[in-house]
Amino acid sequence: MPEPSLTPPVKDVQSLARNTRRAARALARLSGEERNRILLAAADLLAARSPEILAANRKDCDALAAAGNESPALAKRLKTSEDGVKEMVLRVRDVAALEDPLGKVLAATELDDGLILRKVPCPLGVVAVIFESRPDVIPQVGSLAIKTGNGLVLKGGTEARFTNRVLAAIWRDALAATNPALADAVCLLEERAEIMQVLEMEREIDLVVPRGSSEFVNFVFRNSRIPVLGHGSGVCHIFVDRAADLESAIGVILDSKTQYPAACNAAEKVLVHEEVAPRFLPALLRALQAAGVEVRGCARTAQLCGELKVVPAVEEDWTTEYGDLKITLKVVRDLDEAIEHINQYGSRHTDCILTQDNAAAEQFLDEVDAASVMQNASTRFADGFRYGLGAEIGISNSKLHARGPVGMEGLLTYKYRLRGSGQTVAGYAAGARTFKHKRLS
Repeated sequence: MPEPSLTPPVKDVQSLARNTRRAARALARLSGEERNRILLAAADLLAARSPEILAANRKDCDALAAAGNESPALAKRLKTSEDGVKEMVLRVRDVAALEDPLGKVLAATELDDGLILRKVPCPLGVVAVIFESRPDVIPQVGSLAIKTGNGLVLKGGTEARFTNRVLAAIWRDALAATNPALADAVCLLEERAEIMQVLEMEREIDLVVPRGSSEFVNFVFRNSRIPVLGHGSGVCHIFVDRAADLESAIGVILDSKTQYPAACNAAEKVLVHEEVAPRFLPALLRALQAAGVEVRGCARTAQLCGELKVVPAVEEDWTTEYGDLKITLKVVRDLDEAIEHINQYGSRHTDCILTQDNAAAEQFLDEVDAASVMQNASTRFADGFRYGLGAEIGISNSKLHARGPVGMEGLLTYKYRLRGSGQTVAGYAAGARTFKHKRLS
């Protein structure tokens, strides 16, 4: 087996990012078919080197446990398995199967005879992704970057050092198999001090994607002039309307909270209409506690639940993303109060209404200010793969550039290409010629 194509030990992070930009330009010049071949080669390497990935991951997990500061949520995010690697392979193949995002014209206009303007998609350039723990991040962002012709600067958490090395080497090897010069389109940084260097390189890096705690994401927003795509927190709400199917509501809430509580799209708060609260809250509380969830609640919730244990909620609970088996319940007067509460305390990530009243649902979907709004479905559906995007670079709570689970479109911008035959503006300015501005199919 050839030596893996590791990121060269360049101490100058700026020089490394410039190498990534140079390689990214070469990557963007490839055809969609050529970029897909790189993706399929990466998928094959992931499958073939599964034992190597798992051995590195065990080393990381053992080191985390030996450090003595292991949290269940962190350990769960860090650990992968044979099935986890198979899932990585499938997701890369999914991205390869998507339409080429660069091979199309977004709009075309005939300004005048022989003067044609086209709006075409193009890569952002170099994207820096700073992330914690999860081994599937590199395959996800790597596949999207290659598909869109972007370079990738990766800075993983130290807890996943060995796993990240193997995964980054796989992507570099897949690129190098097409052209050795392409290997630098993906590079891996490991030192915490390098983060600040990355955040200061607005000439070399076009977008920063922080994936981690809300504190870290907010730190990146505050300390970089580079555009940032990320979400500060995932304070996701579910509102149980008076017209909800109460039996299915419990199942949706349990899935939203317990299927993967460390995820940013896990439900953290449940609001219950006061008309159904007396009969619904005790049943919900018993189901949550049976699933090992610590329940916090407003005074009305505690009163309605009688002897069932409810931890009194404090103001901080309404804005806290637990990322764990904890949830906060609140009784609200009506739909309007629920919407007002969500817009005040939510993080604009994902919010859901459980109701059979479509008029109420329509008001909720229109008025709740979030990247994803849902009716009668688990908040855990707010995911790039589940939305059919193939993978996601991250989730954005912003309203500009990209919002919600961000797939390929979040790594693209566009340019205007004007082809003429010697035309000048003077004739139009003098009124001798006029524009047609004819839209072309």
